Amino acid sequence: MPDTFALTIITIVIVTIIGAFIKGRSKDKCLNDFHGDIVTLEETSGKIIWGRLRVENSGIELCYKQAYQDQQGHLETSFILYKHEFPLIQAIIRFHNKLDEAGKKKRADELRKTYHPSTTRRICRKVHNFFKTVRDSIIDITNLLIGRVKRISPAGAILVSQDKYVSRIKQELITTMGTSYEPLLEKHIGKKVVLELMRGDKIYEYPSVLKDYTAEFIEVMDVDYQLSDELPHKADLVVLRKYGVIRHLGE
Repeated sequence: MPDTFALTIITIVIVTIIGAFIKGRSKDKCLNDFHGDIVTLEETSGKIIWGRLRVENSGIELCYKQAYQDQQGHLETSFILYKHEFPLIQAIIRFHNKLDEAGKKKRADELRKTYHPSTTRRICRKVHNFFKTVRDSIIDITNLLIGRVKRISPAGAILVSQDKYVSRIKQELITTMGTSYEPLLEKHIGKKVVLELMRGDKIYEYPSVLKDYTAEFIEVMDVDYQLSDELPHKADLVVLRKYGVIRHLGE
């Protein structure tokens, strides 16, 4: 008879390692596209913060170019926004004129690949979307196989005793694979669209190129975007789907 206590310890260690690996890779794709770039964070309150974006699975951090002394006299070198605070985001803006030469070149190449993408790029996206759509079936099959092993295999009793840890792994996988698949948006990826963005009690329309979307965010490129105290500038945006929707095809 196996040592249940030792097996439990081993299971906890394995689950922790797998969970840490999965979480480390579960960054929002739209946000991660701006990772390392100088961006401007516009909050729904009107507060503006800018810095170099660092994206983690638990939130984002904007690192300032130099230390800033606030009104209370202490120094600040970055601004952290946690995942549960994402509803505060009006938009994350990558202004073209704020990028360095390497960033401008990278962004121009990104737009070239995004706007009317190649056949190879479209095929790769279709394959990726296929795995998203069969996610639920894979999870159902996994549950069926585990249930069968529990009933008929000598290892079944061991699996039953470790059931909550097995469930933790499955939950981590579901969360990581939980990127939304939206057929209405999918056919317009790489095309000119019109983004409707709610700002306060008004709705603004922004012609743009649809780059990508996730369960929480929409990413568009080549937008004429204006902050309240500035003239419009060319920019790329990541906005919450709570406030922004693709309303029209623009071509």
